[in-house]
Amino acid sequence: MARRFTRQAFHDLVWTRPMVQLAKDFAISDVALHKICRKHAIPTPPVGWWAKQAAGKAVKRTPLSKVKNEAEIVIASADLTSTDAALAEAREKARILASSGEVRSAAAMHPVIRGTLAALRKAKPSDQGLVSVEGAEVIRCTVSLAAADRLADFLPKLLGAAAVQGFEIEIADKGARFRSAEETITVSIIETIDRTPHTPTEAELAKVAAWEKKRDAARRRDSWSFVLNYDRPKIPEWDYVPSGKIGLEFEQVWTRTRAAPRRAFRDGKTQTLEAMVSDIAVGLAVLAAAKTQVRLEQDARQRAWQTEQDRREQAARLAYIEDRRAKALDAILVDMESVDRLRRLIGVLRGEQAEPTEPRVATFLAWADATLAARMARLSPTALEAQFDDSRLFGGDDDRDYGRHRWS
Repeated sequence: MARRFTRQAFHDLVWTRPMVQLAKDFAISDVALHKICRKHAIPTPPVGWWAKQAAGKAVKRTPLSKVKNEAEIVIASADLTSTDAALAEAREKARILASSGEVRSAAAMHPVIRGTLAALRKAKPSDQGLVSVEGAEVIRCTVSLAAADRLADFLPKLLGAAAVQGFEIEIADKGARFRSAEETITVSIIETIDRTPHTPTEAELAKVAAWEKKRDAARRRDSWSFVLNYDRPKIPEWDYVPSGKIGLEFEQVWTRTRAAPRRAFRDGKTQTLEAMVSDIAVGLAVLAAAKTQVRLEQDARQRAWQTEQDRREQAARLAYIEDRRAKALDAILVDMESVDRLRRLIGVLRGEQAEPTEPRVATFLAWADATLAARMARLSPTALEAQFDDSRLFGGDDDRDYGRHRWS
């Protein structure tokens, strides 16, 4: 639970022990403790003061100056369950902000509070004595009517303490929630139920006795009759009544280490929610910091995944282009080999004669000359350019039909 001091009491405290030692008592850094002192205009021992005192030299305390508005100094309780450095930093920052105490402002008349209290007072209690309200313009609650009266005092204090941390209440589809510049945090308030052994009432005992009398009469009329117990009056084993202890819960946020910052605050044996508003507001700030951390980490993982997907996609695209180009090259080389072989054949058949005397061979050679000329023409730069343009190769559109290729 938060510890509270007057300015004078806090001034006396910081001049009794070195700040490094005192900070450990509050589970806070000495840097944060110095910031709290500066925030409240509380002078602290200068460098070397404690050494001079230990050496027996005369030292003086810097007196506490007066300020226009004397504010209570609140040191919110520490939550030592999380070892995450970022969250520890967020908690320390929130505890420094909380040191100014609770701020009661126009939040006391916030329409969400008015709407929540009005809805609670109109709701019909359940068999367990609880009333529940939910909706876009109210804080989700399940409490007794007596606890609803407590909320009229608690909720304005909570909104004031949350405002110190940069949060305000806003309406949302599934119930009012807290919003900062970066995050939203849902909230609900629940009262616990006490279970006690039920003591049968006279009326309940009378109903059971009447049923047993009716059963016995039926058996006397017919000894063979069989009486079922399904309609026997039932006496409950337990009584369930509101405990008067209420709790506040924020949404669950899991960090990468699966360590969840504190999200629940409840009445205890000696402490009440009203006394914990500074601790709750600090917890709200830490939870929002954790949610931001999770969101940024998820965004980073998504970007990394997308980068890897893009890299793989680009590699696959380049492989597809290379495959198309290689196949085109192979086809050209096949044509060149065919031209070379045909040229050698023509040379062999002609030998030393300009024209062979055999008529059919002469006809073949004439056809072979034409075929050779046609095939050589297809290997000319102009012909290859036209071929590459038609098949979309060796240009900026080499990946034509890539998507269709992948799904074919």
